[in-house]
Amino acid sequence: MELGIGIGWRPEIAHEVEALTGIDWVEAVAENLCADHLPDSLVRLRERGVTVVPHGVALGLGGAERPETDRLAALAARAELLGAPLVTEHIAFVRAGGPLTASPRLEAGHLLPVPRTWEALDVLCENVRIAQDSLPAPLALENIAALITWPDEELTEGQFLAELVERTGVRLLIDVANLHTNHVNLGQDPAKALDELPVEAIAYVHVAGGVERNGVWHDTHAHPVTAPVLEVLAELRSRVDPPGVLLERDDAFPPGGELADELDAIRATLRAAAGPAAPEDPARRKGPRGARPAARDEHRPPGATATATATATATRDRTAVAQTALLSALVAGTPAPAGFDPVRLRVQSRALAAKRADVVAKVAPELPEIFGDGYRAAFLAYAAVRPMSGGYRRDALDFAEHVLVMDGPADPVARRALTHWWQDRSGALPPGRATRLIRAARAVLLGR
Repeated sequence: MELGIGIGWRPEIAHEVEALTGIDWVEAVAENLCADHLPDSLVRLRERGVTVVPHGVALGLGGAERPETDRLAALAARAELLGAPLVTEHIAFVRAGGPLTASPRLEAGHLLPVPRTWEALDVLCENVRIAQDSLPAPLALENIAALITWPDEELTEGQFLAELVERTGVRLLIDVANLHTNHVNLGQDPAKALDELPVEAIAYVHVAGGVERNGVWHDTHAHPVTAPVLEVLAELRSRVDPPGVLLERDDAFPPGGELADELDAIRATLRAAAGPAAPEDPARRKGPRGARPAARDEHRPPGATATATATATATRDRTAVAQTALLSALVAGTPAPAGFDPVRLRVQSRALAAKRADVVAKVAPELPEIFGDGYRAAFLAYAAVRPMSGGYRRDALDFAEHVLVMDGPADPVARRALTHWWQDRSGALPPGRATRLIRAARAVLLGR
């Protein structure tokens, strides 16, 4: 399936995307689309014959729990509405806690890496098969950018992805900006990862910009694409001619002319790097599998099914405990799990809180208007004591209630505006003084 050159469609640049020339397809964040009504811009693009691919961010296929039926159904509905030839998601976990650990549900609000171990791979593969059975189009999964890495990993990123493809037949969405991010932050060689990949499984490629701060690369999608990222794209193109390449931009949107220039740079990179595909190396494909047998065995002896089920359950339980401990350290301030770099965990924790503040400001733009210049500080203070347990709209309401309970904002005009905003959206009366005191006392007792 040939896609060509594309760009991520976002409401903020809908007009600019429609005006760009030479765009073969676009990608839209699935969770930002209504299941029964497309934005007019996407309707017009589809009428022009532009392919639209839904890109999911909330399934958490790398998580310990099986994918939620409602989330899968919602993603499937959007794929059907778009007539999409492909559905994409991420190799990541986005939430933890809940029934498997008998602990509160925690939401990361962002994509977190799964450990590259055989056990984590078993869980991921089962989750992928469940998703494949539920979606109306082929599934492709994206490698993510990471600020942290798990201790005691057993596979390289390339080996992990190759094994995933071999077990499930899933396609790959390779983000070359994320490979660059992992090179800067984790010391992983992009060329080695590409050498180990089953490049024939690539459905398309992401290209995006970022920025380096204090020796850490942040995959912001809010900056122009840099030369090192284009160099990784050239490395990939020297090995395979990808069916599609897409430019991502999620914030600090530039004029359409600058987007066109970035797309031209991508086209030029692909032309310059074009060469014969690298020959298949059978030994490379068999490398990681030699360390451990495949998860599925077609010739199990009697009773093996029950044993396998018990083993799978135990594997999920261990994965759940590990992921909950990590996410709790990142968003609830609990001690860092053994083996993790505490400095990097603090960097990741700050990044998650900043992402929450940014997204809440987008889904509830009235809040930055009410708080003015104090919005970010107020939200980060809230995020430091209140982990996210639902979606971003729920987070916006919880933030407003938290501030009201603490007798804020100090400005009476802002307080009235926040009270009215919260009432309009929560359908509840503002918390009275007694309620505020009780909740504040409870927060102190809980150390939150």
